[in-house]
Amino acid sequence: MIHLTNISKHYGQKILFREGSLQIRPGDKMGLVGPNGVGKTTIFRVITGEEGVDGGSINIADRLIIGYFSQDVGEMRGRSALEEVKAGAGRVSDLAEKVGQMERLLADSAIHPLSDDEMTQLLEKYGEAQLEFEQRGGYDLDSRAKAILTGLGIGPGDYDQPVESFSGGWKMRIALARILALNPDVLLMDEPTNHLDLESILWLEEWLTNFKGSLLMTSHDREFMNRIVSRIVAIENKTVTTYSGNYDFYLREREVRQDQLLAAHQKQQDMLAKEEEFIARFAARASHAAQVQSRVKKLDKIERIEIPPDEKTIQFDFPVPPRGGNDVVKFENLGKDWQLEDGGIKHVFSGAQAMVQRLNKVAVVGVNGAGKSTLLKIIAALTDPTQGQVQLGANVKVGYFSQHSLEVLNSEKTIYDEVYDRVPQATIGYVRNLLGAFLFSGDDVYKKISVLSGGEKSRVVLATILANPVNFLILDEPTNHLDIKAREVLLKALQNFDGTVMFVSHDRHFLKSISNRVFEVDRGELRVYEGNYEYYLSKKEK
Repeated sequence: MIHLTNISKHYGQKILFREGSLQIRPGDKMGLVGPNGVGKTTIFRVITGEEGVDGGSINIADRLIIGYFSQDVGEMRGRSALEEVKAGAGRVSDLAEKVGQMERLLADSAIHPLSDDEMTQLLEKYGEAQLEFEQRGGYDLDSRAKAILTGLGIGPGDYDQPVESFSGGWKMRIALARILALNPDVLLMDEPTNHLDLESILWLEEWLTNFKGSLLMTSHDREFMNRIVSRIVAIENKTVTTYSGNYDFYLREREVRQDQLLAAHQKQQDMLAKEEEFIARFAARASHAAQVQSRVKKLDKIERIEIPPDEKTIQFDFPVPPRGGNDVVKFENLGKDWQLEDGGIKHVFSGAQAMVQRLNKVAVVGVNGAGKSTLLKIIAALTDPTQGQVQLGANVKVGYFSQHSLEVLNSEKTIYDEVYDRVPQATIGYVRNLLGAFLFSGDDVYKKISVLSGGEKSRVVLATILANPVNFLILDEPTNHLDIKAREVLLKALQNFDGTVMFVSHDRHFLKSISNRVFEVDRGELRVYEGNYEYYLSKKEK
């Protein structure tokens, strides 16, 4: 269906990949991986025709319908959410118009008869168009669009809301629904789980599993990737390599291939050293001139095995926190109501009671809007409870992270100044080392916050939290905007953290790997599960 053969792409002096090949076959479910900036989005744009290549060939089957979901949703206005989704049906909309025109011609033929040949041709075209319209789900477009919106968390009450009334994150969901409703032959998806809660991620996972077309996607959600894809396309070190397996298989196979490459490189280096030693020893002897020349020519022809440079990854451990009391936080009869703009009251939860103790790693879970973030904000003293009280233990020092923390960053400050201002007593070396751990080195530390990506801002906020040792971390979606490798590093650091953690995350791998207790906020109540996330899931199933 889609064949990219020996393609090369560069921007100025920067080479993304050389002579890379990629095939998307019918029914393929493929993951596209690689560090930020290596060209994953470029591959999508090449397939959609938005960008060309500097070498190689691109072959795409005729009449192939390609749906592309990117993080750039563009302008949305003038339609309701449901109308926006249906408007993205593309080919289906064209077919509906074509079928309608031919039906009118057939009806008119009773008054204005057609010749036998004209009627035969019309009926053939009508049959073909009607069949394709049916195959592409044209007859159930309305119900399909509604089901997709609901699955992504936009219920019937919001179908008719104008798209411009939705926030950026919800517009992303509408854009995603629009692409899914298209029901394309090939689906290209760039980070589809961003801005989705766990329930929507699970729904999307099932939808993609049952999707009959082909899929090529990037995702920072390791478990989501593992459950859906059966092939991995990796863009690394200016090459494009395909692995037959899911993301975990790719990690294992990549390590095996790396070990083989290192072994082959060492063997070649030993051989080269031996040959070069012979040449150096006998270069001046006339009796060995022919042998020396032969070996020089041999070395010139050998293709040197190159070891790719080590990828930069975040390397950090949380500093040893001050020792606090065994009882970290206790809340009794805790409740929260929000005052709405129209004067009404939104009840979030009430009667919440729990104790968090030292070294607990508490996952806070619940459907979108249940009150997870509200609970964390109350504990972090960023909002007051409507009822009940929160009591922190002795010598508890809190570090709080949320996506709103990114907005607290001063856009006019440099990265260095933003962190240094949190620890003015620290040395330049300390701040630079801390920033280096988060991949900000050299002149990068003097970049303004305003020019940073979401992932870079998240790393700055995590660095500001680390600048002062804390023993109680409250983390609301700390993995948003972080790629898989950065998430793994954060995960390991939290596993080794000698303190207490309460966190909200929609990343199941993260939840399973860290939690040893689960607090579920559900329908206005708090339920405590004395076990990890797997234990919580087993109890929920029962």
